[in-house]
Amino acid sequence: MKKIKNKKPVDRVLSSLVWISAGITFFVLVYLIGYILIKGIPFITPSLFALNYNSDNVSLFPALVTTVIMVLMSLCIAVPLGVFTAIYLVEYAKKGNRIVKIVRVTAETLSGIPSIVYALFGSLFFVFYLGWGLSLLSGSFTLAVMILPLIMRTTEESLKSVPDIYREGSFGLGAGRLRTVFRIVLPAAAPGILAGVILAVGRIVGETAALIYTAGTFTDMPKNIFSSGRTLAVHMYQLSGEGLYTGKAHATAVILLVMVIGINALSSFVAKKIAKR
Repeated sequence: MKKIKNKKPVDRVLSSLVWISAGITFFVLVYLIGYILIKGIPFITPSLFALNYNSDNVSLFPALVTTVIMVLMSLCIAVPLGVFTAIYLVEYAKKGNRIVKIVRVTAETLSGIPSIVYALFGSLFFVFYLGWGLSLLSGSFTLAVMILPLIMRTTEESLKSVPDIYREGSFGLGAGRLRTVFRIVLPAAAPGILAGVILAVGRIVGETAALIYTAGTFTDMPKNIFSSGRTLAVHMYQLSGEGLYTGKAHATAVILLVMVIGINALSSFVAKKIAKR
């Protein structure tokens, strides 16, 4: 209490604003989660997880499978490209290199482009020009382009946060640059990299506009990567837009929320295991 009394008026105002902002954020988060759970849980029934979709059960299971496939395919494309690009920018590229500056400015610019622009690009290039049609492949490549700047920037910042003494110690013991990067630097930066991957997964799972124009809204289980399909977010959007299955849309939101929390928990667990090594 004495410390609070001794604070200047400006410090008190700023401290109060911080606490008020934190309280509002917490309240909004609790309200949203509570609203989704209250509205959605009563409509979660076994028929909601039927293998085949029809107008009676409005099954979300095909959309759930499509979401998992879309997440895995997009990450398999974007994560290696983003991580290796960041490794080159931080560990190999010379300081002041113009190409490095151009790449960073481009990544920052791409991060701010609306998803509908990516949808237009994916539709014109992947769907029509390459002839892939409305398919999981077109959707996953479009999403990979969307999340690539995010993964690249978070990986770059994570690599920069690793102390130089780690690298110097490795070089002093006779290790080469490549071995140092993969055995010393990357494990130390793994928690930050996985944080970027978690954000990328969140964007994939919640994306609708880009997927409607590239992957389509087909309700059946996808047979292969050239099949059309809808993710959970698109499924929820379609149900709420029709106005006939609002309760089912809320139930889909509950499943989507549980899925995102599960992915975040798994990623945090993996990050802790890697950091302990």
